[in-house]
Amino acid sequence: MSNRWWIIAICSLTLTTLLCVIATRTKGATELVVHVTAKKFEFSPAEITLKKGEPLILEIQAEDVKHGFSLVDFKVRQDLKPGAVTRVRLTPDKAGKFTFACDVFCGSRHEDMSGVLTVTE
Repeated sequence: MSNRWWIIAICSLTLTTLLCVIATRTKGATELVVHVTAKKFEFSPAEITLKKGEPLILEIQAEDVKHGFSLVDFKVRQDLKPGAVTRVRLTPDKAGKFTFACDVFCGSRHEDMSGVLTVTE
């Protein structure tokens, strides 16, 4: 009976150690979450700033009609459905100012629907 307890104790210790190693390896930089609304004819906020290498999640919700989200410099493109939250993940690998825009025609002022992602060093 005592051998069984030793085996259980060793298995428990091994499992605990393994879980700690996995948790340590998956911990990285904290992701910045930015909530964005898309509606005729604007993104809000229209300016987003973060540091190079900082993981970013954009949670974008279209409030009125179908829109698109395009951030060409980072090869990001998503359709935005009304009422749904679309999550866009990226980690910028270069600094600068990058334009994002709606790329689905949404009305007469569609071409004005854009914003800027500023990535600092």
